Amino acid sequence: MAFDPDAARKTWRTLEPYHGMIYFVPEAVERYAAMGVTGRAGYFASRAAPMGAVPAEVVIATFFNFYPGLVRGVIPAAWDAASPADLLAARLDAADAAIRRLVPDAVGTPEVKEAAGLAREAALVACEHVEGRSLFAGHAALGWPSDDHLVLWHAATLLREYRGDGHIAAMTVEGVGGCDALIIHSATGDVPPAVLKASRAWPDDEWAAAEDRVRSRGWLAADGSLTDAGRAHRAWVEDRTDALAAPAYATIGEDGCGRLRELVRPWSRAFVASGEFGFRND
Repeated sequence: MAFDPDAARKTWRTLEPYHGMIYFVPEAVERYAAMGVTGRAGYFASRAAPMGAVPAEVVIATFFNFYPGLVRGVIPAAWDAASPADLLAARLDAADAAIRRLVPDAVGTPEVKEAAGLAREAALVACEHVEGRSLFAGHAALGWPSDDHLVLWHAATLLREYRGDGHIAAMTVEGVGGCDALIIHSATGDVPPAVLKASRAWPDDEWAAAEDRVRSRGWLAADGSLTDAGRAHRAWVEDRTDALAAPAYATIGEDGCGRLRELVRPWSRAFVASGEFGFRND
């Protein structure tokens, strides 16, 4: 039976809070700060750490939509404060502590063991296809934790970065740059433009220039929403992203994806309900 790529998107959305909370929880902020990596540096350095002590240009390329000046302000200086290995250890320890605090019912249960098994099976298939996925490849080289709730977190991280690299590839094919992508995203109405602009630190003049570029392609209406052509472009990018991510999820099939979503959904909802999962503007 053919695998519906839409199942890849649905499963990623359900798993995202289980992974993404690591960028917001105080456990991570505190551990990075204890090593001298503070503020935005904690996010950039901890996520880039699987690639090693890379220069700012590599982080700009792989993270894609952040203002380059923001990245250069913290990378490579962060590597002087803490090694990539130390940051990775701190990140995993923070994930463990945050999961135990926010979703204690996910620890040591048959449900988390089953979810971890499904997610790991999908992630291991992704790890067989690292070509063209630089940020994912760094994560794919990391060892697996032993506890089931952390196996699930690591698998969710791998699947997220696997999809993310494919998403960037699809946008690059379409000639869309990082700030342009934010303009298009904000035009969907899913996230307020001010939040995206502030969280990615784009200056007013560069944000306005990106709006002009997107508008010149016929994708942005006068009221800031997407035109029909803009919606078609975004649909193509999202569909292509799903197709590029599908091989990993296809190994567990649509039934396996459905079961994984069923198992993880309560925990992801708990992360979101905590109020700690969301956009940072600092």
